Amino acid sequence: MSARIRPADRIYPGYVLDLDGTVYLGGAPLPGAVEAISRLRALGSRFVFLSNNPLWSPSTYAEKLRSMGVPVEDGEVVSSTDALLAYLRDRPPARILAICEPLLTGLLRDAGHVLTNDPADADAVVLSWDRGFTYDKLHAAFIALRGGARLIATNPDPYCPTPEGGLPDCGALLAAVEVASGVRAEAVVGKPSVHIASVALARLGVPPEDAVMVGDRLLTDVALARAAGMIGGLVLTGATDLADVPPPPEGPDLVLEGLGQLIPPSLDGSQV
Repeated sequence: MSARIRPADRIYPGYVLDLDGTVYLGGAPLPGAVEAISRLRALGSRFVFLSNNPLWSPSTYAEKLRSMGVPVEDGEVVSSTDALLAYLRDRPPARILAICEPLLTGLLRDAGHVLTNDPADADAVVLSWDRGFTYDKLHAAFIALRGGARLIATNPDPYCPTPEGGLPDCGALLAAVEVASGVRAEAVVGKPSVHIASVALARLGVPPEDAVMVGDRLLTDVALARAAGMIGGLVLTGATDLADVPPPPEGPDLVLEGLGQLIPPSLDGSQV
């Protein structure tokens, strides 16, 4: 048996919203999303916007949201790169073999990490979404990991949803590296990990039981909500169809056709 649509029946103090497939798809906001966020802000709710996608900086995500009419400050956007830097700050490697795009390479250097192109010299492999991923990069990771290096990845997503159907994401590359090397990642710091949840909740400033995590994936967004003690909401505007959603208690607390259903039908504008 699959779940039924279950809109919100109250306003919550805090909301953690996924981006791709939840607030927008491609370059356009999803129906009702901007209006719902603006109204909830007007009612006093706080927001953090959360993405596993490491290709853009949080400030770039914030600018994209503002261009769509979503009111947001740069510090209200958290990505898997934020979670990665927080994780490495607590567990710093001596030298990193970074398999990623230039943005993350720059963030790692700016954070004071030493990067190496010699896999035999690396004591950690940091793997992220890399649209320039090649067999040579797979081989370099293989050498480093078989030599005892740690493996840390930004996010487990197998693909990122797009209007054209999707692009292979970090999870696909991680699968190749783990299978080839026989080494499992010690941490995948993006959703649904506790690492990105702790960064998001610290920014939100709301206890987890008073916060709703809404996204379009069961295995990342809803799983993160469960692990962090938040209310879990699934929106059907991205990667998941209603037929694939289990009913409670296994399924999400809220099942939404769009973010507009975060506004309770009974709300008359004066209730909080």
